[in-house]
Amino acid sequence: MKKKISALLMAIVLLTGCNGEQHSSSPKISGGGQVNSSSRSENSAPSVSDSSSDANNTSTTGSSDSISESSAPQESNNSQTDTPKVYMTTDISPEGLKAVYDALGWSPTGKVAVKLSTGEPPASNYLRPELIKDLVQSVDGTIVENNTAYGGSRAETAMHYQVAKDHGFTDIAEFQILDENGSMTLPVTGGTQLSENYVGAHFGDYDSYLVLSHFKGHAMAGFGGAIKNISIGLGSSEGKCWIHSAGNSRTSPWGGAQDPFLESMAEAGKSVSDYLGNGERIVYINVMNRLSVDCDCNGNPAEPDMHDIGILASTDPVAVDQACIDLIYTQKDGDGASLVNRIESRNGLHTLEHAAEIGLGSRTYELVSVD
Repeated sequence: MKKKISALLMAIVLLTGCNGEQHSSSPKISGGGQVNSSSRSENSAPSVSDSSSDANNTSTTGSSDSISESSAPQESNNSQTDTPKVYMTTDISPEGLKAVYDALGWSPTGKVAVKLSTGEPPASNYLRPELIKDLVQSVDGTIVENNTAYGGSRAETAMHYQVAKDHGFTDIAEFQILDENGSMTLPVTGGTQLSENYVGAHFGDYDSYLVLSHFKGHAMAGFGGAIKNISIGLGSSEGKCWIHSAGNSRTSPWGGAQDPFLESMAEAGKSVSDYLGNGERIVYINVMNRLSVDCDCNGNPAEPDMHDIGILASTDPVAVDQACIDLIYTQKDGDGASLVNRIESRNGLHTLEHAAEIGLGSRTYELVSVD
């Protein structure tokens, strides 16, 4: 019998901006086990509360509304049935990965794609084949990826196939570069930056998508998780340029403004989610290990300064990314301070804000343990 997490974490460390100044605040708890985020300013971190009033029910909101730090939390407007579930295990193993996947109760149909990052050589923190093999094979999945737009060993199709082989992915499943034959276009609805999104031409060959993301920092986006994996990650080489430039270039990823880039990620992700039925044919798993400030697109990432946390899964990409952010911000004694700084220095939380605004998903979620 799966049980819900009875107590999340007891303290929160907030690291503001780039100056490394530490602040701590106590979480605020509302009655009945429904937990709301404590107040924070526009540039501060989300919070997580310990729901001691109900040992079997923890819900968290990642609302970004600015109210005074001493204000009482407001009751959530989301009913329990409307709140997306995020399943979690602290067991980072093939068995733990399969457990959170099974908790989703999701049955893929047709041809199944498993989207992940192949990782830039020589030493990136990509998800290892020995961790994901059993799950990938259980869904009879084809591992898929797209070429990069910034050089390196994965910018050209032939080299990228070699990296996939060298990193062991072709030993555990079929593998395909989705944009080896160019791009296909997806419409973006409700966006402010993009009206269309460019994904690999073979994106539409698959009926269901299992999105496996290594959660970590990112030099440009602040952090990378499910949303980045279905936007930048599923973008073709020209699609990556399109997102980075907020719809101004299909040939160069450089020179775009920061917030429009973050908003474009959310909008590109929504086009993918809309195409696949908003959780009907796509689910998301984030693995919180090797939590470097650097992305798996960095072949020589910084060594993590925080411990591994666990594996989270949801049918909602915003909820699963928000839950990962909340877990990072709730670590004690400065654990992961550099990762928090990376997120805030890039205004990374804005991706979640915009994603929720345009309807990609919910920053309010219920965290459920499968341990």
